[in-house]
Amino acid sequence: MSNIYENDNYDAIVVGTGISGGWAAKELTEKGFKTLVLERGRMVKHVKDYPTMNDDPWDYKFKGQVTQEARKRQHKQARTGYTVAEPSKHWFVDDIKHPYNEEKRFDWMRGYHVGGRSIMWGRHSYRLSDLDFTANKKDGIAVDWPIRYKDIAPWYDYVESYIGVAGEKLGLSQLPDGQFLPPMDLNCVEDYLRGSIAENFNGRVMTSGRVAHITGDKKFEGRSKCQFRNRCIRGCPYGGYFSSNSSTLPAAERTGNMTLRPNSVVSEVVYDPETKKATGVKVIDAETKETMEFKANVIFLCASAIASTSILMQSKSDRFPNGLGNDSGELGHNVMDHHFKAGAYGKYDGFKDSYYKGRKPNGIYLPRFRNLEGGKDKVDFLRGYGYQGGASRGDWSDSIAEAAYGEDLKKAIVEPGDWTMGLMGFGETLPYHENKMSLDYNKKDEWGLPTVTFDAEFKENELKMRKDMVGQAVEMLEKAGFKDVNGYDDIGAPGLGIHEMGTARMGRDPKTSVLNGYNQVHTVPNVYVTDGSFMTSAGCQNPSLTYMAMTARAVDHASKNFKKSNA
Repeated sequence: MSNIYENDNYDAIVVGTGISGGWAAKELTEKGFKTLVLERGRMVKHVKDYPTMNDDPWDYKFKGQVTQEARKRQHKQARTGYTVAEPSKHWFVDDIKHPYNEEKRFDWMRGYHVGGRSIMWGRHSYRLSDLDFTANKKDGIAVDWPIRYKDIAPWYDYVESYIGVAGEKLGLSQLPDGQFLPPMDLNCVEDYLRGSIAENFNGRVMTSGRVAHITGDKKFEGRSKCQFRNRCIRGCPYGGYFSSNSSTLPAAERTGNMTLRPNSVVSEVVYDPETKKATGVKVIDAETKETMEFKANVIFLCASAIASTSILMQSKSDRFPNGLGNDSGELGHNVMDHHFKAGAYGKYDGFKDSYYKGRKPNGIYLPRFRNLEGGKDKVDFLRGYGYQGGASRGDWSDSIAEAAYGEDLKKAIVEPGDWTMGLMGFGETLPYHENKMSLDYNKKDEWGLPTVTFDAEFKENELKMRKDMVGQAVEMLEKAGFKDVNGYDDIGAPGLGIHEMGTARMGRDPKTSVLNGYNQVHTVPNVYVTDGSFMTSAGCQNPSLTYMAMTARAVDHASKNFKKSNA
C-alpha cells in the first residue's frame, strides 16, 4: 500500500543531502520554497554525531588500521585502503547490505547518512575553464557542453564566498582564479620544489591546493577556522571545512522552510502524462519498508551520479519505458571518473634543521600543463592532468635497527627522518558511450529495488596519459635534486577517484543528452539533476565545486520558472 502525503503542500523536493543536495536545500528554502529533503540513510547532526572526531591512534586496538572484520562486510569500500579504517568506517556502507554488480571492476564508495560524502570529501575545490567546456566540441568527442565558463563564473563566485576556499591566485586560463581566503602555506621542501619547477619548466606553476577550509579572519555563521588537525574524514566539530552538516543544511533549517526526512529511499519520480511534468516521488521507508508518495511542484535529484540515474531509470511509464527523460538512450552511459595514483616520489637530502607545525589537511597542486590553448605542450593523448601531493619528514622506523636498544634507540625515535616528496597525477577520462551502468532486476536489494551493474574501464587515451604522468613527475623531482626518485603506476579501476560523473549528461539536443543547460530533464522540465550525473566531460579538476555552483544556478532558474504553491 502506498500512502500519498498530499496535505504537506511542498513546493520542492530534494533527493540527497550531500554536496549538491545541501546546496539545493539551502537555496530553495532561502527563496521561500517549502522543501522536503529526503535522505536514504540515518540522521547525522553536526558535532553530536561525529563519534570519532577526537580519537587518537592509541584509542584503537590496531592504531585505527583497517581490520579483517571490516574487510568482510566492507570489502569493496576497503579498496581505497583508507575509507574503512576504524575512525571512519561508520561513514561507508556495508557492501553486503548494499550490493552492486561488476561486469568490470568498479569501486563505488558510498556514504548513506545525512550529509552524504560531504563529511568525507577531499575538499579540493577547483573551477573548470573554457578549455574544459569547449573540449568535446574541439575534439569531436561525445557532445558539446550547453554552457561556457561565463555562464557559471558568477555562481563559482557565489559558492566560493559562502563555503570558504583557501587558495592563491595564479592568473592561469586553464585554472581560473576565484574568491579565496588566505592559502595554506607550503612547507620548506614544497616551496623549494615550486621554485625549481618555475625555473626549469616554462609555464608550470605549483601552488597550495585550493581547499574548502576556513583560513584568515572572515566570519562564517556556525563555523570556525580550520584547526590543522587533519582528522577531516571523521567530521569536523569546528566546521573548519565545508560540509552540508555544518553549513548548508543548518542554513536551510534556519529558514523554517525545510522538512528533513532521513531513512527515505526514493524509488522513482512520478510522471503525469497530462501535464508532461513530474508530480512527486515514491519513497520506501528504510526501516519499516512502508511505501509512500510525496508531491511537489519541482524536484531536484542530488543523490549522486549513480543513485540519481538509478532513480530516473526506475521511473518508467508509457511515455518513458526506458526511464524518465531517456529519449536519447544516454541515461546510464558515459560513466567517468578521474584516473590517478600515477606519479613519482623521492627523498631530499637537505632542510635537516626544518620541520612544520600542525597537521596541514592539504598539500600542493600543479595545474594542467598539457594540450593547452595555443598549441603549448601538445602530446600524443587528448586532454590533460594535474598533480596533487606534498612533502613530509619520513617516519622514524628507517632509523631503528632491530638490534637497537638503550640510548641509541631513544635518540633514533625522537629525530625525524628524511624529507620525502610525492607527486600524484589526476587525469581526465574521456566520455565513452560504452562505459555504462545498468540495473539488474533479477538481483534486488532488501527494499525490492534493482541493483546497479557497472561496465566501465579506462582506455588507450588514459593509459598514454599515465605514462606522461609518471615521466614528468620523475623529471621534475630529479631536476630539483631529489634522490632515490621512483615512478609508480597503480591504475586500479574507475570509481576509486570517488568522482563518478556523466550518467545523465547535459547537452544541447534532447536526441543526444538527458539534461539541458540549466540541469533540467529536457522532456520533464520540473525535474533538475545537479550532482555528478550532469557532467558532459570530466576535466582533470576535482568536480565538487562545479556541482555546487551548478546547483545554485539551477535553483535560481527554478525559482523564476516554478511558482511556490503557498505564494
